[in-house]
Amino acid sequence: PLTSVLGYLNLLHDEPGLTAEQRAKYTGIALDKARRLEELISEFFDITRMDLDSGPGERQPIQLSMLLEQLADEFYPLFAEKQLQCTVEIQHHLVVLGDPDKLARVFDNVLRNAVSYSTVGGQVDIKARREGEEVEIAIRNEGLEIPEGELANIFQKFYRLDAARSSRTGGAGLGLAIAKEIVELHGGTIRAESNGRFTSFIISL
Repeated sequence: PLTSVLGYLNLLHDEPGLTAEQRAKYTGIALDKARRLEELISEFFDITRMDLDSGPGERQPIQLSMLLEQLADEFYPLFAEKQLQCTVEIQHHLVVLGDPDKLARVFDNVLRNAVSYSTVGGQVDIKARREGEEVEIAIRNEGLEIPEGELANIFQKFYRLDAARSSRTGGAGLGLAIAKEIVELHGGTIRAESNGRFTSFIISL
């Protein structure tokens, strides 16, 4: 993005004869690219912090049911933008021990990934329930199948499924890597499953 930002700013600076329409267009592109750059830098800082962090932070009881319902509400504008239907099936009174800010980041990252790779007009499901001593959270989206050989790779840093989709979504390929590190710092697991129509991310805490 920095190449585009510099290129369009140089045009604006060096070409006094640009029309108002051209100036507005170039300024808009530079602004969009600068915002994308800000997102990428933010992700780089996050992954660096995770690498340096030796633990999950201060553990405390977290009302997971409430946290997930709140996140689903916050994502409503993103769902609406892609005409996605979101269903929520969350067992009441789910409580886990952990760092609330970091776990919120996990679900935020996985949900953003689900929205980015969903088919327009598709479905996103958020489910959570107690399974013995653990709580299992599943976030499922309707979209392109992820080949079985790729499922393990998607949690690697900077990994993206293909250049076309990654450039459209604007991520650096760090969101799922960050989520995996946080979950594992909490002693949990995260995995992905894909069946041709739906892709699911299952988190156990």
